[in-house]
Amino acid sequence: MEYLNQTTPRRFILLGFSNVLHLQVIIFITFLTMYLMTISGNLLLIIIVRINPRLHSPMYFFLTSLSLTDIIFSSSIDPVILMNIFSKDRSISSLGCAVQMYISLAMGVTECVLLAFMAYDRYAAICRPLHYNTIMSKALCIYLVAGTWTVGFVNSFVQVFLAFQLQFCNCPNVNHYFCEVPAFIRMACRDTFVIELSIYITGGIFAVSSFCLILISYVHIISNILKIISSEGRQKSFSTCVSHLTAVILYYGTIMFMYLRPQSKKYSHRSSKSDNIVPIFYATVTPMLNPFIYSIRNKDVKNTFINQFKRKQFH
Repeated sequence: MEYLNQTTPRRFILLGFSNVLHLQVIIFITFLTMYLMTISGNLLLIIIVRINPRLHSPMYFFLTSLSLTDIIFSSSIDPVILMNIFSKDRSISSLGCAVQMYISLAMGVTECVLLAFMAYDRYAAICRPLHYNTIMSKALCIYLVAGTWTVGFVNSFVQVFLAFQLQFCNCPNVNHYFCEVPAFIRMACRDTFVIELSIYITGGIFAVSSFCLILISYVHIISNILKIISSEGRQKSFSTCVSHLTAVILYYGTIMFMYLRPQSKKYSHRSSKSDNIVPIFYATVTPMLNPFIYSIRNKDVKNTFINQFKRKQFH
């Protein structure tokens, strides 16, 4: 089996698209619709939170940070997918591939940690309501969000650096829609132990520990809600958590499937189709659904939107 030169190839060829015209049209319309909904939905949520002083609380501060993360996450992937669907030259430069991998991986880790902090915020609001403002101070929220972004970008730098040290077989064909670390591992011809170990370590630190923090928070939240005598009070408290739990299940389920399982080529025959389909959920579908998930059950967000809409109609 031949190896490419020790240096990184100048361009990578993305092979995750169909060559059948009617399928290309369907894929293009689907991805374009999802991308437009992601951008418009998340931007609208950020604007609504900014214009309503009642929404200037820690929960909505984390929510706007999540929306910004989703916008950047999708924008690092979807435009490249849309450009390549009908293109005969489906290649991407080495630098473009590295940038795409770096930004998407950084936003993925950032979203993992943000969801955990949002669960802790719900714990503080429901289980420690009298001390909520003290626990979730403005300074702490800023430090937490800044810390998640810093951790995301530092970890991403390490993973991308290791991915581009790999040697690839024959030609640099990426059997994927975009540049992602698991796809690079499946392309590699030589030992990938170092980068796989790095993924499992960082995955354990960020994904698993964040997921455990979410579980612990919700164990306390649910036990506290069950103690509420009023059924209306229980329903109101639980409704604030349903949207967040929905986002957690969608995101963590898909991202842990992709990153916390054997990545080597010898395992790739087991789930080659899912390796291309599953990333679409955490990279495209979840960022699109998040603003709707958090808005549908949120009266403050809906009322702000309706009032602004009526005010514009009146003027």
